Amino acid sequence: MLDFRRRILRWFRRHGRDLPWRRTRDPYAVLVAEVMLQQTQVSRVTEYYDTFLTACPTVDSLAAATPSQVRALWHGLGYYRRANNLHALAREVVTQYDGQLPRDPAALATLPGVGRYTAGAVATFAYEQAVPAVDTNVDRVIRRAFHPRTPHDAAGNARVWKTAGRLVPRRGRAAWTFNQGIMELGAIRCTARMADCPHCPVRPTCATGRRKGERPSDMLAGT
Repeated sequence: MLDFRRRILRWFRRHGRDLPWRRTRDPYAVLVAEVMLQQTQVSRVTEYYDTFLTACPTVDSLAAATPSQVRALWHGLGYYRRANNLHALAREVVTQYDGQLPRDPAALATLPGVGRYTAGAVATFAYEQAVPAVDTNVDRVIRRAFHPRTPHDAAGNARVWKTAGRLVPRRGRAAWTFNQGIMELGAIRCTARMADCPHCPVRPTCATGRRKGERPSDMLAGT
């Protein structure tokens, strides 16, 4: 696991995409990005992210907006329930947390529209906490690398989350980088359609990558 972690860190530091939400540690801005990214492509979110934050730059300003204003800002992103949940979340944070998003993932997970992944993402990407954040991309990478035969059931999901927790570095900044990196790997290399093993930085430490490397055709493809 240590070699896997080091390879992710090194690769992301060299090749990670420059995305606007990666330039901030503001919990509110991170949260907005994470909600927008649910079931929406990165390229689409980049079209709306800055505009939304310009109109509602703080959780207080979002809480003060009307539902119609929030819906107008969200228009075109689809899945409008996300906007409704984000609006309700802002109002709850203002009334219950004095306008400050909690640092604790368990507290974050109680807010409207926030699941286990989003709670972990805000905790690590905003507060640099050493906690796992397992989205579909991370789940795919961990399963292919460590648990290729694990079923997609409650026990299998728990196993993936446990492995993710063991992989995350203990230092906050490194945890931020690692979680961004393993997510990035799943987004552009280890995708749902194709595992690009010949160009994958963790291939030597990945169960799926090593198995493919044993096949002559794959060895030729990597030369």
